[in-house]
Amino acid sequence: MRTKTWKESPDPHRDAKLDRIEQVLDRFPDRVFPFDEFGPLGIRPTAGSCWAKQGKPNRLPATYRRTHGVTYFHGCYSVGDDRLWGVNRRRKGTVNTLAALKSVRAARPDGAPIYIILDNLSAHTGADMRRWAKKNKVELCFTPTYASWANPIEAHFGPLRQFTLANSHHRSHPTQTQALHCYLRWRNANARHPDVLTAQRKERARIRSEKVIRWGGRPLSAAA
Repeated sequence: MRTKTWKESPDPHRDAKLDRIEQVLDRFPDRVFPFDEFGPLGIRPTAGSCWAKQGKPNRLPATYRRTHGVTYFHGCYSVGDDRLWGVNRRRKGTVNTLAALKSVRAARPDGAPIYIILDNLSAHTGADMRRWAKKNKVELCFTPTYASWANPIEAHFGPLRQFTLANSHHRSHPTQTQALHCYLRWRNANARHPDVLTAQRKERARIRSEKVIRWGGRPLSAAA
């Protein structure tokens, strides 16, 4: 994951939210599901890197009329299973977000609590969402304002974009969606071994436990 810019979070509950996310990731990795959307995804030529014959660049056409509208990818990541899945919707909103979270709840039908990490988008924080979450034993773990990097799914959206959207010229939304789902099938068929995931979680916990270093921050002396 590459950080282009950085803005400190003014959220008064920043540390409490980060602590809770860290706690559930360490204690309940098999029951944690980071969730987020990205978009808008339009139908247009998209620049990107690729292999091409020397002296024969793979050029993309220009586009001036965009008549297909846009979609938004609603994605969810299972921390314990190292699986990523999602669906394209025509718009963001509480209805589509709630439908996605219901599919997450269905992934653990045993009735025990699950933990969903998500940002503070208005579609995530409404009364309907909170009532449903309380009724179905779902804890919504919100990231602090301007701290979407605290959501583990963000690191998986980069490869998803690179392999499906970069250097692409999809002709329609169904074709674009098919490319997204093709990547998801390949990625989940090549999920990392559980021992590798455990070792990575331990290493991240070790780094976060270092004195005055949390979530990729800098030591106080360096910041000064």
